[in-house]
Amino acid sequence: MKMALAMVLSACFWSAATFAVAMNLTVGNFSGNDLDDWKTQSFQGTTRYRLVTQDSRRVLEADSNGTASGLVRELRVDLEKLPYLNWSWRVDDVLEGIDERTKAGDDYPARVYVIVSGGMAFWRTRTLIYVWSSRQPAGSTWENAYTANAQVMALQSGRGTGWATERRDVRADFKQCFNDEITFIDAVAIMTDTDNSRQEAIAWYGDIFFSSE
Repeated sequence: MKMALAMVLSACFWSAATFAVAMNLTVGNFSGNDLDDWKTQSFQGTTRYRLVTQDSRRVLEADSNGTASGLVRELRVDLEKLPYLNWSWRVDDVLEGIDERTKAGDDYPARVYVIVSGGMAFWRTRTLIYVWSSRQPAGSTWENAYTANAQVMALQSGRGTGWATERRDVRADFKQCFNDEITFIDAVAIMTDTDNSRQEAIAWYGDIFFSSE
C-alpha cells in the first residue's frame, strides 16, 4: 500500500515538472528552513516531520510512531547533466524483529525515493528506494514486497553512530536494479514509517541535492 506513494502522484508529474538546468540542483534545502516545495502523502496516520537543530546544523527530523506518511518533491531532473543524488542522514536506533522483504516488515527508519513517472500510464511508474535498513546488509538489493515496480537498495544497516553521507549515481543504480537506462527522474520523496511493526523510529535528514560530479 505504501508503494502507492509513487503511483498516486505519477499522473500529475508529467504536467507539473520542473527541469534542472544548473550544475547543482537543490531538492531539500532543510538547512535554509525551507519545506515549501514538499507535499505530504499519508498512508497510515502521519509521521511528524519538522525542521530542527541537531548537531549544530539545521535538518529535517522525522518521528514515526506506528505511522506511515512521506514528503514528496516533484521535479524533473536531467540525469545526463546531474546524475548524482547527494544527502546525509542519521538513524540512532533501528526496528526490532522485522523482515523488510515482507509486507509485514515493510518499515524503515529512513527512506529516500527516486521516482520515474509513468505519466498517465501510472502502472509504469518505477521507484528506486534507498533505505537505512534495520536488518538487511548494506549493499543488498531486493524487490519491494508490494510491487515489482519498486526496488530497494540498502545503503546503511543497523544502529548508526552518527551522520552518514551518501552520493549515488542514480542512472547506474537504476540500471543495476531495473536493468534499464533512464535519463530523467520526476520526483524525490522521503519517508520514515513504522505502521506495520507498530514501533517508533526517529531519523534526521540533511540537505538533498543533485550534482554533476
